[in-house]
Amino acid sequence: MDTGKERKESPLTEELKADFAVAGSGLAGMVAALKLAGRGKVILVTKGSLFQSNSFVAQGGIACPLGPDDSPALHIEDTLAAGDELCDPAAVRVAVEGARAAVDELVSWGVAFDEERGVPALTREGGHSRRRVLHSGGDATGAHLLEPLARKLRERVTILEHYRVSRLLTHAGRCTGLLAGAANGNRWVHLEAGCVILATGGLGHLYSSSTNPEVTTGDGIGLALSAGAEVADLEFLQFHPTALYEPHGRGRAFLISEALRGEGGILRTLTGRRFMPDYHPLAEVAPRDVVSRAIYTEMRRAGASHLWLDATGLDPAYLKGRFPSIYSYCLERGIDITRDYIPIVPAAHYHMGGIRVDLWGRTRVPGLFACGEVACTGMHGANRLASNALLEAVVFSRRVSEAALEYLETGKWPGASCSEATWEPLPIRKMCSQVPEERLGQWMHQYLGVVRDEDGLRRLISLLEGNRSADEDTFGEHTVNLTLVARLMAEAALRRQESRGCHYRSDYPRREARWRVRQVFSTQGVREERVSCMDCSSRE
Repeated sequence: MDTGKERKESPLTEELKADFAVAGSGLAGMVAALKLAGRGKVILVTKGSLFQSNSFVAQGGIACPLGPDDSPALHIEDTLAAGDELCDPAAVRVAVEGARAAVDELVSWGVAFDEERGVPALTREGGHSRRRVLHSGGDATGAHLLEPLARKLRERVTILEHYRVSRLLTHAGRCTGLLAGAANGNRWVHLEAGCVILATGGLGHLYSSSTNPEVTTGDGIGLALSAGAEVADLEFLQFHPTALYEPHGRGRAFLISEALRGEGGILRTLTGRRFMPDYHPLAEVAPRDVVSRAIYTEMRRAGASHLWLDATGLDPAYLKGRFPSIYSYCLERGIDITRDYIPIVPAAHYHMGGIRVDLWGRTRVPGLFACGEVACTGMHGANRLASNALLEAVVFSRRVSEAALEYLETGKWPGASCSEATWEPLPIRKMCSQVPEERLGQWMHQYLGVVRDEDGLRRLISLLEGNRSADEDTFGEHTVNLTLVARLMAEAALRRQESRGCHYRSDYPRREARWRVRQVFSTQGVREERVSCMDCSSRE
């Protein structure tokens, strides 16, 4: 009998098949999908819209040693220096030596980089000894990179927007596809695939103040762990030194590009004092971890909520033309950057850690690849050099596409078991599923921020492993996954009893030779992997 009450319909499940399933629509996911288009059926799944990614909002650019006074060797040297003795030199070499070919392919797809008098316009950012950063559309590089790629994607690839991947499918130890649910909850996709490429981006949105869009919640790390993959370098989260301070702002923090400091912008205290020369010989263009800690220190010393970035010494016409997005955004908020100081604070920006992969993007699970920010190639070490992220995304996604084709044709998985070391079990209890994302973000920023210490990290772990409440189903599996990723990050930071790169422990302020290791996590526990010049090169 019909009672008149609404019936809740079960969500529909659609069965799909593809040769290649790509999860994520940032630069890495788009490049991988485009390279594979025409070589088999490609289905790209993305949690938000096609343009919701860190890549799309990137302001800076892509590093490439093109200048007459530059060379791959100098670029490699700068990258290794920024990584603070934790880079995989083989991964750095692969990325830098592949930079020119990667840029040329982007141009062939319709990307137009800015030029000056007919040659590429190069700018300098923090940690670079030369001007080597290509940009497009001034300070809107990400959008100008992705828009022409997206046009080609829509013609060649099946795209499922607003689908969150909830599980990777496995059979006999191999990854065979994925399960994804629509954002509106009324449809599921069961996607069988010859292989899966995770390009799901970073995890900055775990923090209350982040330059990342809301889709960056570390999903790929949780998915890969559950499927049997390894993750590494989770403690290394880079804070961008200069996000716009908006006391009543909500959501993503607006980034003030490092290129603005590279072109002559000066950091000042609230009293107007320039302070960066006191912290590093490169002053405003020092590596990001140095600049972020300097800002943090000066803010704490003065009890200030923000500091200033002064660009008023630059030519107004140049500022408006080179940084149109920043100029317009600030002007809408009553800040004329040609005349006014810009209020800035550090904000969570880029994760150096992620899914452990070899030089071809292969994980420990046959059939499962990863590229982009979700992957840990070892290129960035303990601190990413500015504008190396887009470079890594393009170079390694191109390599992933080659390896994926080879896997589909041969079924072989070289180096699938690259680590047979003894694992130390981790005493991690079931996560606290009732933690709202807003509260989690506050905890992460407070206890796992620019500066950490043992007391704060243990407090964070205690909060994350809190008691479950009666309304534990309110936030669901997604929030539990967020807290798992946060918990492993806290564990990695607690275990690393030193300061290196962007990981700074106030109770262990010095770098220690004993910690020139990569902390690797899996469902088996944790192990340490010594970093050396030969690290992982045998797995190529």
